[in-house]
Amino acid sequence: MKILVVNLTKMVDDSGGLAKVTCAFSNEMKRRGHTVSLVYSDEKIGDFYYPLDDGIPFYDIRHFQGQSIPYPWYLKIKRELIRPFNKRKARTVNTDFAQKYLLENLQKVLDIMMPEVIVAFQSASSKMLLCDLHTSVPVITMSHGDPEDYFHTYPKAELPALEKSAVCQVLLPSFEKHLKDHLPNVKTVVIGNAIPQYDVQADLSAQKDTYKILFVGRLSKNHKRPHLLIEAFAGLADEFPNWNVELWGAEDGKAYYKELQLLIKKHHLENRVFLKGPTNDVPSVLQQGDIFAFPSAYEGFGLALGEAMSMGLPAVGYKSCSAVNELIKDGENGYLCDDGIEPLRISMKRLMSSLSIRVSLGEGARIDMKKYSSKVIWDTWENLLNQIVKQ
Repeated sequence: MKILVVNLTKMVDDSGGLAKVTCAFSNEMKRRGHTVSLVYSDEKIGDFYYPLDDGIPFYDIRHFQGQSIPYPWYLKIKRELIRPFNKRKARTVNTDFAQKYLLENLQKVLDIMMPEVIVAFQSASSKMLLCDLHTSVPVITMSHGDPEDYFHTYPKAELPALEKSAVCQVLLPSFEKHLKDHLPNVKTVVIGNAIPQYDVQADLSAQKDTYKILFVGRLSKNHKRPHLLIEAFAGLADEFPNWNVELWGAEDGKAYYKELQLLIKKHHLENRVFLKGPTNDVPSVLQQGDIFAFPSAYEGFGLALGEAMSMGLPAVGYKSCSAVNELIKDGENGYLCDDGIEPLRISMKRLMSSLSIRVSLGEGARIDMKKYSSKVIWDTWENLLNQIVKQ
């Protein structure tokens, strides 16, 4: 089968979840014997953060066949002026840029690769393929978050592509409902992200000199919100002197990173809370942990959370956070709490106070993540691809 993966966003040196899934999906389908190619759109030129199989050709339609296409300065200014007031209109500026400058190159890639099926990683890509280029190749549209956002913050011009898609993939059952509430006739399928299953688990029952609360994710203020974890821990540090916090992830802006540093200093936690930076060896980090704290405001799936739970770590998150409130089952594999610092502190304290609860909930987390094993997820994807091509 000839599969074209279309992720028309950045890939160069990007450690985010979307780039990770892009490479994992492409590599796995290539390993299974399919012919896979990748097209993306990046302002930068360079290597991917996550490795891509050498046998997978990839094309950057911003830098294609000796041509480089800059984002016009006047569009950048227009987009940034609009963004604080209307995210949907700001995204429409990006759509206008892609339609004007990138369509021809995308068509050239289609002509070169002649795929049997296309997996589009965002509705904007599907819009270009199905509504602008009118490709006859079946397109599967991936969703990496709650598709409810399509109807509030995404350009309206992208919505027809959802109904034109051979099928729209969503990550969680609740997301399927959200999409069908708006588009009852759209074809949907629920396929979660693949989560590694670890042979060696975190040893929560071991007696330790120091116990660790872990956070893994981009250090972003309005999304991942690690400052809430620091604030919550500040009220527990004196009571639990043998507990520390490690925050692993790339900074998302120097101003916020400095804010985190000052917050740690304000609470005199320089020797208790550590900004560790990004890591290429997440399993080794998770294996040394005892609790995973994930104070996100919203998530598309929460790969880092899933990986931590698969390692056998009990997790704490907010019940208001999409995806997190489906991966964490309160009292079974972790705790869900109301938003805010104090509710997070209370849930953390419950876990910090009881080794037996940590062990029990950690085992529940490990078992629950088995349904997202790589074999289950990739088998489901391959069956879907075969089904679409044979239609």
